[in-house]
Amino acid sequence: QVQLVESGGGLVQSGGSLRLSCTASGRTFSNYAMGWFRQAPGKEREFVAAISWSGGTTYYADSVKGRFTISRDNAKNTVTLQMNSLKPEETAVYYCAARTTYYSQLPSAYEYWGQGTQVTVSS
Repeated sequence: QVQLVESGGGLVQSGGSLRLSCTASGRTFSNYAMGWFRQAPGKEREFVAAISWSGGTTYYADSVKGRFTISRDNAKNTVTLQMNSLKPEETAVYYCAARTTYYSQLPSAYEYWGQGTQVTVSS
């Protein structure tokens, strides 16, 4: 079992920045690829970014490329998502997730999920 806890959400103005963190406990963190997803009210959960177990490879949804950066620190069991130039339509609950194999953009592929952190972008 892996337990994931997100933090860093909040209210920010359009064009602003937030940094989300996800701290893992339980099994060896470096065994897992990690992903960030978001879900707005009435919408499906969507892929935002993912990172390989080593941190050597990262993947982004087209909508966030150039604005968001995912990184991880295996010594501290954390994965972060730096979000810049935020837009009101990116208001959502942001979740981190873990899976034991290669990264995936599909939420159903991930085995473990955090409880989510709310990000609200005001216009």
